[in-house]
Amino acid sequence: MFTTLLKSPIPFSSSFNSTQNPSKTQKGNHSFNKNSKFSVSKTHRNGPIKMPTPPWMKGPLLLQPDEVLKPTTKRSSNNNSKAPEKALFGKESGVRGKKVMKKIIRDVEKLQGNGVLDDNQIGKFEEFEIGNWLEEIGSDGEVKKIDRKMPWVREEEKVVFRRMKKEKVLTQAEIILDNDLLERLRKKAMRMRKWVKVMKAGVTQAVVDEIRLVWRNNELVMLKFGVPLCRNMDRASEIVEMKTGGLVVWCKKDVLVVYRGQNHWLTSNGRRVFNNLASDNNTTMSQEKSNASTWGRSLNGEDRDENNQPVVGSLYERETDRLLDGLGPRFIDWWMRKPLPVDADLLPEVVPGFRPPTRLSPPKTRPKLTDEELTNLRKLAHPLPFHFALGRNRNLQGLANAILKLWEKSLIAKIAIKWGAQNTDNEQMANELKDLTGGVLLLRNKFLIIFYRGKDFLPQGVANSVMEREMALRRCQLIEEDARVKVAETFQVANEPLAKTSTVGTLAEFQDIQTKYGVLEKENNELEIQIEAQKENLERELRNQERKLAILNGKIEKSATKLAKLNSSWQTAEPDLDLETITEEERECLRKIGLKLSSCLLLGRRGVFNGVIEGVHQHWKHREVVKVITMQRAFLRVIYTAKMLVAESGGILVSVEKLKEGHAIIIYRGKNYRRPSKLMTDHLLTKREALQRSIELQRIGSLKFFAYQRRQAILDLKLKLAKLEEQGVASPQG
Repeated sequence: MFTTLLKSPIPFSSSFNSTQNPSKTQKGNHSFNKNSKFSVSKTHRNGPIKMPTPPWMKGPLLLQPDEVLKPTTKRSSNNNSKAPEKALFGKESGVRGKKVMKKIIRDVEKLQGNGVLDDNQIGKFEEFEIGNWLEEIGSDGEVKKIDRKMPWVREEEKVVFRRMKKEKVLTQAEIILDNDLLERLRKKAMRMRKWVKVMKAGVTQAVVDEIRLVWRNNELVMLKFGVPLCRNMDRASEIVEMKTGGLVVWCKKDVLVVYRGQNHWLTSNGRRVFNNLASDNNTTMSQEKSNASTWGRSLNGEDRDENNQPVVGSLYERETDRLLDGLGPRFIDWWMRKPLPVDADLLPEVVPGFRPPTRLSPPKTRPKLTDEELTNLRKLAHPLPFHFALGRNRNLQGLANAILKLWEKSLIAKIAIKWGAQNTDNEQMANELKDLTGGVLLLRNKFLIIFYRGKDFLPQGVANSVMEREMALRRCQLIEEDARVKVAETFQVANEPLAKTSTVGTLAEFQDIQTKYGVLEKENNELEIQIEAQKENLERELRNQERKLAILNGKIEKSATKLAKLNSSWQTAEPDLDLETITEEERECLRKIGLKLSSCLLLGRRGVFNGVIEGVHQHWKHREVVKVITMQRAFLRVIYTAKMLVAESGGILVSVEKLKEGHAIIIYRGKNYRRPSKLMTDHLLTKREALQRSIELQRIGSLKFFAYQRRQAILDLKLKLAKLEEQGVASPQG
């Protein structure tokens, strides 16, 4: 029986026929499971069959027996082609990743294109759609729609705005000059090798004069900019064109080439016209900015002013200009991007009637900033534009007044220190502004100063309101005090005895004082008080000077003791009475030899000690003459040193000559010279002791000088005291 089953072929159609024997149907299903690798289950004989579902379907797939696809036994000639049911139910090598999902999508589209998923496959259920809606069969048999996205459905692509390229703005030279002329000038500019250097101070009047001097012989001039204008060459070209009246035709890195123009005037009148144009630009720039401070919106969304003209500049520049309008003239040589700050050097040095603002902290608020608040304010001030440009250290009342006006609109005032300004001290600037405005210093360095107006700052309107309120309260207090006094006088008892009344502050008390102490002379008393005050100050200063003199005398005594101890440890040698003599001819010859010597012995601050004598003998070992150079200024000290060297070494003094570096002492060793067995002598100081002696000599000299100054100051104070005492004695008689 088993052999018969293996040999007899069982058709696939018998497994799907519901009228066949159930046992044969089970065998057919088993063989179908082995070949197609999926199983088909049926609930009852004529009922729907539950088919396997793909992973993205949540509900079961129920089909009628006659609707189940029958697999074919023949293989397709094309190995690459795949059956549609195999593509839907077959296994794939991967289950994750973009490639797998794309492959599934292609297979589903292929199934839809071949018409495999027909309308009759759904039966009584709603149409199955591959999209955002999924169907799920509940326990009660109802179909529910679930709003879920398919795994292969991509999210909406994010809109990415690419950075727009900056549109090229035509320069004045490109607008005014012809293309041929501009091309010729640029080719000529590339070959230029001489330039005018623009330093930190910017395009000053000296630079403008040098440019016009070059324009006399050449139509082009090259400018090489240093820090800080080299960082913003667009601004540099604007400044050059405004101040010189020329046209920038070529720019590369930190170099500009300026064309003098076709209508260049070489006369003095032409220079005056250029100067007038530059001055007009300086004076009218603030007016132009104030006129452009008010603008409106036109129908097409373009910014326009009150005259319906387009407004130049970005919103950032216009808002900053509106903030700075009315504070003062602008700084034309500004090296950074616009807007231009206010030139603080052109503001008045002294403002009549200026006083620091009134400050009042809100209730339960401390005016002092915490570390976190200070850090936040510094971060807030970093992107803000500069409001002022400052180049002087003192007389900043005009700047302080402008800062107070700015603080009514802004919390922070940012001040830039001008490059190239001479002797700028940011510490002195910050201290004076802090005293004048009362603000909080956030940051200070050699480039900028940042001030915060403070928590207790009151704008001018608020301060006036507070003062008016305080005056009103004081008036009310005075009215209440007057009413209280009137009521007290009304209820006073008339028959009260006078003995019980007090005389404090009455005329009777004043008369008693007059009778006891006599008439008080007001003028004489004031003069005596002034004299006594001056005497007290002089006596205090006299005691202070005497104390300092006593300290100096103690130091002098201590130094003199040390010096005496060092002097007692050495003694000079006795001069040799039997000296060898030389003739004048020999002396002159030895002097010339000594002056020509390249090797010499330097005598420093230590003076003559045992090491110097050893050096003299070492020189005499190889030559007859030794040249000793000393730095002593007094000629008497030089002669004393020469005699001491002769006595200690036993040589013959040839001459003492004046040189650029000091005095030269030339000593001859003698014809009967014998080299001593011991070069260093015992009766002189050592090198260390000689240095200590030199230091003590210098110290005692300085102390004596200062003591002399103290004595002179004490004498002057005593003379002043004597004069004041004479005035005090003469004033009562007068």
